[in-house]
Amino acid sequence: MYNHLQHRMLPPRHCSAPRKRLRLVFFLHRIWADQPLPEEHADDDTASEIGSIPSSTVSLNSTIFEYRTHHGRTYHGDVGNAEGWEPSDKRHLQSMDIAHHCFTVCTDGKLFLSPLDTKKLQKVVDIGTGTGLWAIDFADEHPNAEVIGTDITPIQPPWVPPNLKFELDDCNQEWTWDDNIFDFIHMRMLVGVVQDWHALFREAHQSCKPGGYIESFASSTHFLSDDGSVKPGSALDQWGNIWFEGGKAPGRTFDPYGEDVQRKGMEAAGFVDIDFKDMMIPVGVWHPDKDAAERGLWWKLTIEMDLEGYLNYICHNLLGWNPEETKAFCAHVRKEWNDPDIHGYVMARVAWGRKPE
Repeated sequence: MYNHLQHRMLPPRHCSAPRKRLRLVFFLHRIWADQPLPEEHADDDTASEIGSIPSSTVSLNSTIFEYRTHHGRTYHGDVGNAEGWEPSDKRHLQSMDIAHHCFTVCTDGKLFLSPLDTKKLQKVVDIGTGTGLWAIDFADEHPNAEVIGTDITPIQPPWVPPNLKFELDDCNQEWTWDDNIFDFIHMRMLVGVVQDWHALFREAHQSCKPGGYIESFASSTHFLSDDGSVKPGSALDQWGNIWFEGGKAPGRTFDPYGEDVQRKGMEAAGFVDIDFKDMMIPVGVWHPDKDAAERGLWWKLTIEMDLEGYLNYICHNLLGWNPEETKAFCAHVRKEWNDPDIHGYVMARVAWGRKPE
């Protein structure tokens, strides 16, 4: 039986030491491009429409809507020194919407795991809100709390609960809110986004009220298998290496779980009563446990909705691949994901901590 949910683990044994990586990771695109393509369904990756109109509560400069284009996909405009790797076009927004449900499934249908006194919540912020669905759901469930969602891209819907507003902001910059203002600071899947996790948690600690909580959900990008079915050199094995190498140039880790940055960063910033829940995400429905299989199904649906979009900026802009090479790699990834004999999974963690009173 797979131990699919683990609570209060020691730092992850699977990722505590760096895995051996191929020295030729920058040339992996040639390897995949030279292999025969698996059969796959037609895949339209041409969507490049701008997403939803931003909330009217946000004051925006026109340059915000001057989206950058990379290999046919659109990305955020200039916001500070932000360098987002996820597209902001229609197809990717659909993937992000699915991701919200996926992450909620991973936390057993809960929007947070922190032991909040919800009756006393006054002000809450969601850092890196994406399409804003977490903030919308939280604001709906807690109408007496003022909720703010921040992101570097105005891709949130215009119609939101009256107690919610969206703001354009780069979490890597100095936070401009008053000290001791938030009862709850939420951040989810800031993988490959954060320049300095310790600095991020210091800013959060300064803005958090005494007695308030911070919570972070993040995952690893390394595929593991307990039975050795993720073979060395396979597409799933190389998936983690690609993200590792892609994160080197901008200096932003794609493995916050493996580097244990959530717990370490919260502790260094001064948060106390730090707790966390680790979970196994089996990609696909191969796992015999029903709950684990459901997590795996939604995780797979999320990524497959825009697999090329997730890899576009990393492979093309940071690793020098061309579109044909990326497409070949994606085909092999899909083939392995759909192979019932390959039992690959990634690890994820929800960590939370309290600011002392």
